[in-house]
Formats: sequence, C-alpha cells, structure tokens
Amino acid sequence: MKAVLAVVLLVGITTFAMAAGEKITMTYDLGAENPKWKFAAGQWVRRASGGRQVLAQTAATQPWAVAVLEDQKFEDVDVSVRFRPVSGKEDASGGIIFRAKDGRNYFLVRANALENNFRLYAIVNGKRSTIASARVEEPKLGTWHTIRVVATGPRVQAYLDNAALLDHQDKTFTEGWVGLWTKADSVTEFADLEVSGTPAK
Repeated sequence: MKAVLAVVLLVGITTFAMAAGEKITMTYDLGAENPKWKFAAGQWVRRASGGRQVLAQTAATQPWAVAVLEDQKFEDVDVSVRFRPVSGKEDASGGIIFRAKDGRNYFLVRANALENNFRLYAIVNGKRSTIASARVEEPKLGTWHTIRVVATGPRVQAYLDNAALLDHQDKTFTEGWVGLWTKADSVTEFADLEVSGTPAK
C-alpha cells in the first residue's frame, strides 16, 4: 500500500488541505478581510449578524451584484455557501459563481426567496442565459439556507438545503474562480464558504 502524504497549512483565513498533490480544500471566514475578493458590482460589506461577522450585499444594483474570489482557480470543484436573504421587493436572491473568468463570464447557481425556482445560468460577456431550472419552495426570508454546486467535467449538480435539484451538462466554462452573487434590490448575507477541487493548471 502506498503511503499518502497529507499536509495541512493555515495561511491567514484560508485553510489548505493537500493529499497526494491532487485536490485542495479551502474554507473562508467571510466576516474577515480578504484582499483577494474582487467586488465587480454591488455594495459588499462585512457586518454583524447573529453574533458573528458575515459578508453582505446591501445596495440595489442593476442588473446584479458580483463578487469574485481571485484566490485559486479550479477545474472540477465542489463549493458550498450559506446565505440568508434579508429583504428585496424586486428580487431576494443569493447565488454561487463558479468557473469564473472574470466578473462578466461565469456559471451561476442561484435561489430566490421571491420565486419558486432554482436555476443554473451561464453569463457570457455580461449576458445571462438559463441552462437548467427546477421548481422549489421559495427559501424563506430571514432564514439561513445552503447552496452547493459540484462541477465535474461538463457535469454540474446543484443542491439547495441538501436537496439534489439540478443535474446538467454544459461546456461553456471549464475552469475558473468561485464567487457570490445577488440581483437587483436583494439584501443578502453570506457565511461559511467552502471550496474543494482540482486546481486549474
């Protein structure tokens, strides 16, 4: 049996776990300052919520608010985040960006507390196209929920509160950064971002 060397490093607010030089696991405290966040649109602030610091998008933005974490690019990736839709009349959404080239080109999975759908989008040069959609019970305002995305090759699987809802294949993007997303007048809080996957070469 071959010995497997595992190395765990704690660098700032990011934890790296490397096994046999293949996969990396990273966890982020979204309430802590991190210069690798690039806020392409919206007003993103760190604030107290429920006794802890979170990252919140607080300003009405057209068409959407985008935050890209330019830390590690991934090919295959498993990413999850907790989000709490606080308010919004036009929209009350939260989403995970993945395989992002920049703030205008990426995949997105989002949930909306004002709509009974859970969707996968491709955003290409700032234009959004729906790739897959599932009907759901609207996530409740003021409540924490979890979105998880598993992208393996062209296959994208997405979960809302641990329920498997989307399973689709698309080759628009094959690697890139992860990030966060809201739309219009959504005020949304985010916490506990976890990313695991194969680093892009």
